[in-house]
Amino acid sequence: MSWLWRYDIFGIKQTTREVHFYLTSLNCDARNVGQVIRFHWGVENGLHWTLDVTYSEEACGVRTSHAPHNLALLRRIALNALNLEQSLKRSNRQKSNRAPMDHNYILTVLTACSSQHDDTSQPACQ
Repeated sequence: MSWLWRYDIFGIKQTTREVHFYLTSLNCDARNVGQVIRFHWGVENGLHWTLDVTYSEEACGVRTSHAPHNLALLRRIALNALNLEQSLKRSNRQKSNRAPMDHNYILTVLTACSSQHDDTSQPACQ
């Protein structure tokens, strides 16, 4: 079953229409499919926004070979580790800036990441 999702973007000078096609095996109506799509993009946009604010991901000039993918993976691991650490009530950017300057704090972050990880079949800080 496939779904067509169409919406208009109203701008100052012009209105554009974007059309997206989604393929799914879900047996549900358009309202439920729309909710699933909005939820997916909400999570996706939230992650990218957080990575850009915390690590200025879009300003990164690394563009060759496997380096962009490797750095993106390291950023996600670091972001997950900072989210697991709850002792310092600061933004992820502030936590990220503090970690390399304070050896005790980086140990706190790593401890929080490893203490949340009890199942050895799954990687820590996914």
